Amino acid sequence: MTNNKAVKLSGKIIAEANKYAAVYSRSIPKQIEHWIKIGKIAEENPDLSYSFIKDILISLEESKTEKPIPYKFG
Repeated sequence: MTNNKAVKLSGKIIAEANKYAAVYSRSIPKQIEHWIKIGKIAEENPDLSYSFIKDILISLEESKTEKPIPYKFG
């Protein structure tokens, strides 16, 4: 069930989201959703770096369309 709500954000946040959205070919709402997703994961996993979180999200998306390559330890 989707529960859409209007949220007021500062002009500064919108301007920043607009810049990043243009660079990454996202809409402003999708850019803000992306930041929320990253922030939530970071709060839940404080030991993980941003680049590690980003790599996990990329690999999850790749696994939806490509055959995953198993990681070999050692």
